[in-house]
Amino acid sequence: MRILRAAGYRVMPWKNGGGTTTEIAVSPDGAGLDDFDWRISMARVESGGPFSSFAGIDRTLSVLTGEGIVLDIAGRPPARLTTVSAPLAFPGDVPTSAGLIGGPITDLNVMTRRGRMAHKVERRPLSGEIRVAPRADTTLVLAVNAGIAVFTHDASDLGPLDTLVLDQDGPELRLEPKGPGLLFVIELHRLAANR
Repeated sequence: MRILRAAGYRVMPWKNGGGTTTEIAVSPDGAGLDDFDWRISMARVESGGPFSSFAGIDRTLSVLTGEGIVLDIAGRPPARLTTVSAPLAFPGDVPTSAGLIGGPITDLNVMTRRGRMAHKVERRPLSGEIRVAPRADTTLVLAVNAGIAVFTHDASDLGPLDTLVLDQDGPELRLEPKGPGLLFVIELHRLAANR
């Protein structure tokens, strides 16, 4: 188990140059936009427009702050995504554009390389004790809008936007929120052919 502090995240330009993204974690360490197995990031979206295209990548998007976004993903009806919506999965290599509902948003973006990795994103409200059992190859836990006390053999605290990284088959964790907010649990699975 390790904790990634929000102050240490890397800020970098979007692939299409239209803004910046805050990279929470990437695998392998130091991988660029064209050679990662998986990547977790947050982006501040100030205006509508086209999404960057990522060949061979599956993505899941969640809204963390702001009124929301409407995604126009080729071949699908428009999808309205807000802070109370379930995370939305879509291919990163189909034409996609976005319109803001009412001003800037911050989103959470999870990407995995198709055929090599798969992912699942779960959004949970921070209300009462939460237990997380890491069963994926890698599990990340992101706290939004509030901190969390993590009870293990040694108690630790997560601040808002800090991330807990858990290895497969580690002990079940007991988490206690320090206020209202959200928790995102991201499971990353390496596909059998790539083990």
